Amino acid sequence: MVTLNILHKTSYRYDSQVTLGPHRLLLRPRESRDLKLISFELATSPQAAITWAQDVFGNTVATAVFDTPSDTLIVESRARVDLDVAAWPIFDIAASAISYPFSYSHAEGTDLGPLAVPHYPDPAEQLAQWARAFVRSNPTDTLSLLKDLNTGISGWIAYQSRDDEGTQAPIETLNRGWGSCRDMAVLFVEAARSLGFGARIVSGYLWTAEQPAAVSKSADSTHAWAEVFVPGAGWITFDPTNRSTGGLNLIPVAMVRHIDQAAPVSGHFSGRSEAFQSLSVAVELTTA
Repeated sequence: MVTLNILHKTSYRYDSQVTLGPHRLLLRPRESRDLKLISFELATSPQAAITWAQDVFGNTVATAVFDTPSDTLIVESRARVDLDVAAWPIFDIAASAISYPFSYSHAEGTDLGPLAVPHYPDPAEQLAQWARAFVRSNPTDTLSLLKDLNTGISGWIAYQSRDDEGTQAPIETLNRGWGSCRDMAVLFVEAARSLGFGARIVSGYLWTAEQPAAVSKSADSTHAWAEVFVPGAGWITFDPTNRSTGGLNLIPVAMVRHIDQAAPVSGHFSGRSEAFQSLSVAVELTTA
């Protein structure tokens, strides 16, 4: 087990005072069997009235409402967590799902709903055909198929950090041959969904202080990965950026259907459109 301190600071700057609209803040780590949230603090400048709620996915969301015009907006969160994840997890997959293809039960299929349906159009079935190439036989081992897809993405796609907003469509990532961690996560989820799996996007933090830098990407920063629902085992974590299976060194904050739903800070301002000057994000993870 490791205890981590997480500092996440987002700064917006404007060339004059603007009126800040409500901002949605998705910054509180999700507690689970593997992660215990010891403390969490959230502060903004200018000061805001903050209310809390849970979204449809069970993520904890803060809404910040401002009543003071400002030429800056700073959102800073501090969290301390205990992370206790097995380095080599064993997945107890149900006998009915050990071999692919398999069918979810009626209840599972109903509950997964849109998580098992591709979000992006694929009219020429380019993505579907690419994903089917990882199916070595019929039937084939389910976990091996998902692991092959996970490692195959980083073999096909070169990692490239992108600071600009938005995410590439999976076919765009395939054609370009490069992408950020969120592009790779979206590609994995859409490929898994095209094969009939229920899958979701996870965003949070990656801590790799004990791993060689050569095998880690997006270290000590915001990160995106994927989870696939397999009967018996439940949600299995896959990080195509780092070719890893299981949640070792991953601190989840949000679990969503589409990557756009996982933005850590989102909102708007009223004022001159050209007033916006800059956006900077700083993330620091340290052992307690």
